[in-house]
Parts: sequence; C-alpha cells; structure tokens
Amino acid sequence: MDSSLSCNKIHHVFPSFRGEDVRRNFLSHIQKEFRRKGITPFIDNEIRRGDSIGPELIKAIRGSKIAVVLLSRNYASSKWCLEELVEIVKCKKKFGLTVFAIFYEVDPSHVKKLTGEFGAVFEKTCEGMKKEDIGRWRQAFEEVATVAGYDSNNWDNEAAMIEEIVTEISKRLISYTPSSGFKDLIGMGAHMEKMKKLLCLDCVDETRKVGISGPSGIGKSTIARVLHSQISDGFELSVFMKFKPSYERPICSDDYDVKLQLEQQFLSQLINQEDIKIRHLGTAQDFVMGRKVLIVLDGVDQLVQVHAMPKAACLGPGSRIIITTQDQKLLKAIQIKYIYNVGFPPDDKAVQIFCIHAFGQDSPDDGFEKLAWEVTRLAGRLPLGLRVMGSHLLGMSKQEWKAELPRLRVCLDGEIGRTLKFSYDSLNVEDKDLFLHIACFFIDEGIDHTFEDTLRHKFSNVKQGLRVLVQKSLISEDIFSPMHKLLVQLGREIVRNQSIYDPGKRQFLVYPMEIYEVLTDQTGSKSVIGINLNFSSIVDELILNERAFKGMYNLQFLRFAPKRLHFPQGLSYLPPKLSMLEKLWEGIHPLINLKVMDLAYSRNLKVLPNLSTATNLLELKLNDCSSLIELPSSMGNATNIQNCTIFGCSSLVELPSSIRNLINLQKWELGKCSSLVEFPSTIGNIINLQKLDFFGCSSLVELPSSIGNMINLHELDLRGCSSLVELPSSIGDLINLQVLVLGWCSSLVEIPLSIGNNINLKQLNLGWCSSLVELPSSIGNLIHLQELYIRGCSSLVELPSSIGNNINLQILDDRSS
Repeated sequence: MDSSLSCNKIHHVFPSFRGEDVRRNFLSHIQKEFRRKGITPFIDNEIRRGDSIGPELIKAIRGSKIAVVLLSRNYASSKWCLEELVEIVKCKKKFGLTVFAIFYEVDPSHVKKLTGEFGAVFEKTCEGMKKEDIGRWRQAFEEVATVAGYDSNNWDNEAAMIEEIVTEISKRLISYTPSSGFKDLIGMGAHMEKMKKLLCLDCVDETRKVGISGPSGIGKSTIARVLHSQISDGFELSVFMKFKPSYERPICSDDYDVKLQLEQQFLSQLINQEDIKIRHLGTAQDFVMGRKVLIVLDGVDQLVQVHAMPKAACLGPGSRIIITTQDQKLLKAIQIKYIYNVGFPPDDKAVQIFCIHAFGQDSPDDGFEKLAWEVTRLAGRLPLGLRVMGSHLLGMSKQEWKAELPRLRVCLDGEIGRTLKFSYDSLNVEDKDLFLHIACFFIDEGIDHTFEDTLRHKFSNVKQGLRVLVQKSLISEDIFSPMHKLLVQLGREIVRNQSIYDPGKRQFLVYPMEIYEVLTDQTGSKSVIGINLNFSSIVDELILNERAFKGMYNLQFLRFAPKRLHFPQGLSYLPPKLSMLEKLWEGIHPLINLKVMDLAYSRNLKVLPNLSTATNLLELKLNDCSSLIELPSSMGNATNIQNCTIFGCSSLVELPSSIRNLINLQKWELGKCSSLVEFPSTIGNIINLQKLDFFGCSSLVELPSSIGNMINLHELDLRGCSSLVELPSSIGDLINLQVLVLGWCSSLVEIPLSIGNNINLKQLNLGWCSSLVELPSSIGNLIHLQELYIRGCSSLVELPSSIGNNINLQILDDRSS
C-alpha cells in the first residue's frame, strides 16, 4: 500500500451506480438510511456526465473513506461507470480504499465473468472501443466481483438488506482508524505527539484546557479533528463544535440569548439530536456534570463562545477541552496555560502535502518536479494554499500548469482569500490600515523600530497595532519576514479592490503596469500614499517627466527598482529609490516627510542630493554605493537619523565634519569603506551611538581621540582595519562598551593601558593581530570579560599574569573572528 493516501477524506461514502436502474428505488432508500445514521455520501447531481470522469470525480473517490459499487443490470452500459470502477479498484490497491459491492438483481458470477444479460450489456458498450480500455474494464470487474458483497437475490426484504449494509458501513467508519484514515495528512504524527503531550491524557485526576493557535490555513482544525478521532473513544461523551467566523456580535438581543443559542447547539451536537430547545442557561452543564467529557471548540473568535460552554470545573476528572483560534489574546483571556502554536511545515513536507492533492501521491509525477517546487514556494508552505493549489492543478497537463503559474503568482485563489480574510475582517479600521501598509510597502523593509518611528504620526499606537496583528496571526514576530506571502497577496488585493478600474484612486500602487500607467499618464491623485515599484521584469527603462508625481499630494512612501529610471527634465517632487543614476537631482527640494532613504546597491551613484530639508529622515542606507565619493555637508541637517548604513562605499574618502550634528544616531555601519583614511574629530559629538562598525576599512590609519566621548557605545567593530597602528587612550572612556572586535588588525602593535577602564567589556577579539607583542596588565581589570580571542597573534609571547583576575572568562582562544 502507498505510504500516504491521496487526499483528505471529506466524504464517508462514494456511491457508484447506474442512475436509470436504481436512483428512484434502492438508491433513494439507502441514502435515506445513510442520513439517519449520520453518514455523508458524495452527491454528484451537479457534475455533468460524459464518457470519462474528470478531476473532480477522481478527487471525490480519493476523498472518500468507503466506496459502494451498486452493480445493476445496466451498470456496464455507462462508460462513466466503467471509468469510476477502474478508479475505485485503483484506489483500493494503491491507497487501501474500502470497497462494498452490492449485486442488485444481477448474478455475481455474471459480473465476474461478464456473461449473461450483464455481459451482453458490457459487450455492447465495448463496440468500437480500444482494446486497452476494454482490458482495464474487464480487470476491474474481476477485482470487484471478488470483494465480499451483498447479493439482493439472497434477501426477501430489501429494507432489511439496506439496514444491514448501512449498519456494516457505519461500523467500518467508526473503526476507521487514524493510522489509515489520516495517512494522507503529512506531518500529522508530529502534531499528534506534541498535542498528546500537552493534553497529558494519563493525568486522569485533572481537567485540562489546551489551545491550538496559528494563522488561517495552517491546519488547526485538521489537527483538532484528527486528535478528536483518535482520543474520543476514551471519553464518556465527546463533541466537536465548529464555529463560523463572527466579526460582529451575533444577531440576538443580548449575551443571554447568544449563550442560550450556543448552548442549544452544543447539546444538540453532544447527543446527536437536532432541534433541541432549552429554556435556561446551564442545562448543558447540568447534563455533563461530573462526567468525563472531550470538548473541542474549533474556530473560536469571541469570548462569549467559550463562556456559553460548560465550565471545566464542572466536568469530571480526566475531561479535556481543546480550543482552536487565531487570536492568541483570547487564549490568554480564558487563562489557558497549555498552547500549541502550529508552525509552517518544512520544505520537504510542504512539497509532499502539495503533491498529495496535485498528483494523489506524496511526490510529483515525472517531469513535474520543478513545477511542484515552484507552486509550493508560491503557497508559502501554508497547508491551505498547498491543498487548494494542488486540487486546482489536479489532472492538468504540464503545459496547462505553466499557463496557470503567472496567474497564481499575482492572484489569490477564492477559497484561500476567503479563509485568510477572516482575521482581517475582525480588525478595527486603524489595524486594518496598518496591515495594508505592511503588505503593500513595508514587507520589503521588515518591521523594526525605524518602521515604528516612520508611522508613529499616522497611527495612534503602532506598537499596539503590531501586537494585535501578531495576536491575530496576521504577522509574525520575525522582523525580517513578518508576513506570509499569501497574506501579502491578500492585502494587495484588498487595496486593488478600492478602485479596480482607476489605480490612481487606490491607497497603494504595487502592480507594475498600473504604476506605469499612473505615472506616465499623470492620473495619480491625493488617494495614493505609497508606490512600491519593481519594473525590473517589465521594462529596461522608465522615462518620466518632471510632473510625474505632481498630483500625488499625500505621497509618503516611494520605492523604485527599475533597471534604468530617467527624468529628462529633472524631478520636481519626492525622489524615488534609484539604482542606476549618477546623481538624483539638483538644488534643494522639500523633503520634510522623507523618513527612509534607501539607495542601496546604487553602484553608479557619485553624489547625494542636498538633504538640508530632510529633517525627519530616520534611516539612510547606502550599501554598496561603490562610486560614491563624498557625503554632502547638508547631511548634518538630518539630525533625527537613527540608523546609517554606508557599508561597501569603497570610493568614499572622507566624511563631512557636520556629522557632529547627528546626535540621535544609534547605529552606524561603515564597513568596507576601503578608501576612508580618517574620521573628523567631531565624531565624538555623536554621544548616543550604540554600535559603530568599521569592518574592512583597510586604509584607516587612526581613530580620533574624541571617540572616547561616545559613552553609550556598546559595540565597536574594527575587524580588518589593517592600517591601524594604535588605538587612542581615550578608548578607555567608553564605560559602556561590551564588545570590542580588532581581529585582523595586522598593523596593531599594542593595546593602550586604559583598556582596563572598560569594566563592562564582555568580548575582546584580537584574533590574527599578528603584530601585537603584548597585552597590557590592566586587562585583569576587565572583571566582566567572558570571551577573549587571541588565535593568530603570532608575535604575542605570553599573557599577563593578571589574566587570572578575569573570573568570568568562559572562552579563551576558542575560535578566531
């Protein structure tokens, strides 16, 4: 048997039958008995029949626990029925599908040997058909005729026969163990192991509540259902209660009516009896009082849904309550200690999940390997996306797959979109807006303190808004990759729906061709607050006139990444992110709203524009601007800058003295500025700086003595400063310094005695300082030193005896930088 089943089992029974023989009599009676027993059969009324079965029917067969083949006189007259039978027999062999055969007014031997009236019908159907098709059909009949079945000729009472058949099917369904029924659920074993550990089913003297949390589509409900199926037999009573999303208050007069309605629903499902009416609250609680009960509440999004249920304290010992929700705050509100946060499956498991639904097996068909991996990446490892996309592509040819990929890259499937939108719809107006800002613009930047500072004037409390989005599982706490790609698509589609036919009336512009239309036709309006443009895959050059942004009065966020951006007449408004220009604009422009200037990898950029009006700039990124020769003195006007990255600016020779005004700068990366020889003495004015990185500044000869004024500096990185001969004695004034990295400073001869004043230093890295002759005795004063690296210090003969005073030292020469 295959190691995994083909897809989730969504039907109890798949009936295969010839409608003209049985639909009005036997079939209608057995379906009535199915309903009475709570058995869900697949209904194919809406499927158009033809000569062959399509992907939808294949999916239904593979998605059923049991197949019932109702073999009647004219069953073999339908090519549709014959192909159904072939697929059923295939699933029996490959996936272990349980098959019931009912010989209705036909002789089983005639079916097996295809003789008699049944055989004559079959022979007529085979006229003009291919030999391979006839062979497949014959073999299928041989297989199904050997299945233990029911012969209607052996029964005097059809009703009694139907009752026995359905009773046996019901027994099979009850004993349908998860070991076979859920093999198709990749990774479910690991989920079960973690959940059972949290449930502690062996703790029979206590009642425990366990939460299952995670984003929409991650598989919370599936985990809860599988768990319920596996452990419910160990309880006196059990119920699986699924709530529909309720973004607004349920339509009832007050909380009492809401709770009464929910309690009726709970009791009805618990005892499997419809239309129960109760007159007062507490009826269900009285019913389960003191009994060992398993209660699963799936999709909880309001506290009233939990408060309407029996209290845990009233249940008998060994009872368990399981609650699935996207709202982590809700679990805290009801004081659930044990919570399982469902994570995304690893890449290999994600591909298997996708393949189960796309191919009916846990690996791709030959030739589909790359396509399968690509679609898996598009789904972002979200199980719902993997399932829906796989089902959508089921049965398609390779060419059809390739034709679908462009649409899948930009369009969100309806079922996925509706599911993911549940949490978004439950947000208030401001939190919805924050979600859209992240999805449409800041997803590329990540979410850190700069993000919060950038938006603090737009939102009442950015930090609280982010907290809500995390609690609703709409973003993660990973600042570099905060939002799942399908949620990004959701946000962008919500914005697109603000004005489908007029992009200029939307809040954000993210689709390249629509941005091109708006900017070239100047159709932008005050609605647009952000443009996130990546034209690299659409055009090589974008030519705009100086009025391209003229009508966008509220434009606050702008990101450009075309291969070449050209303004023949200059630019009269906010500048874009450019990557191929030598300069941006001439003169002074109003930049009062500019928060982030990201010019990273602009390798042809030689000069920065005048920044004298950029007084609210918080972050400046100049990574790998290898042609940049100098920074403007006007940079000193950007006094609110907190982060400055000038990494890899290999042509930069000096810094302006005006940097003394950057009093709010906290993090400054100057690594690999290999032409930089010295720093202005005014650098010491930047007293709030916490991290200073000179990594790879190979031409740097000395540091100014004013560096000692940076009393808030926590980390100083001088790795690879191979021309640096000595450190200023003022380095001992850095009383809060915790990390000092001097690895590969091959010209460094000595460490100043004042190093002993850095009593908070925890890490000192001197690896491969090959000219270093000795360490000062004051190193013993570094009572908090935990790590000392001296590997590669070939001129260092011995350590000072004072090293013994470093009582907190944990690593000595364990590795090099």
